[in-house]
Amino acid sequence: MLEAENLETGYGPMQILWGITIKAEKQSITTIIGPNGAGKTTILRAIMGMIQPWNGKITYDGDDVTMLPPHKKVERGLSMVLEGRHLFGGMTVKENLILGAYTKQARERLDDSLEIVYTLFPILKERSTQKAGTLSGGQQQMLAIARALMTRPKLIMLDEPSQGLAPIVVEQVMDTLKKLREELEITILLVEQNVLVSYHTADYTYIIENGQVVKEGEPSECIDIQEIRKAYLGV
Repeated sequence: MLEAENLETGYGPMQILWGITIKAEKQSITTIIGPNGAGKTTILRAIMGMIQPWNGKITYDGDDVTMLPPHKKVERGLSMVLEGRHLFGGMTVKENLILGAYTKQARERLDDSLEIVYTLFPILKERSTQKAGTLSGGQQQMLAIARALMTRPKLIMLDEPSQGLAPIVVEQVMDTLKKLREELEITILLVEQNVLVSYHTADYTYIIENGQVVKEGEPSECIDIQEIRKAYLGV
């Protein structure tokens, strides 16, 4: 579904990614884990077109999309939930959702899309007239995911969706991601620092350090590495 091959990029003169190659298989949950500053967010930004790749190739659904701008990638079914949610706090839940359906195709299916996200997230329907900034952290994260769904994507990338959330809320968010994969057949690429979340959610994991892939495989294979256990779990 998605492949970034030999991806190199950075900010200004500073190179962050050094020949990264990752894949996300169709209808799977793939996680990218690593310490702060490893380049995880940069990978998503480069794939989405928010920063320019210096080298390498990005293939999505069989097509080369390396140089496409973000709005063209959204039209093709690629969406991203940014770290920190970036909601319009002074606007209602419903208004935030409607703003997510900004492409022509999404506007044509607005009512159907609202019905889908309200079915997935009943709390958002209950609070559709409430201002987004007054929601709890978990509800805001659900709204951010729901807003991304309004474009009817085939693949969603999420940057640290568990950040700042209580463990029980993190579990709810991850259960929602599994539901997106199973019920809506959406492919998910997930950046996470929480190794245990990755272990229990992902089908495949990439471990990133210093802008390079140092290990990849099924989560059970990655988490059993002593260096990883020590660095992330303290054991």
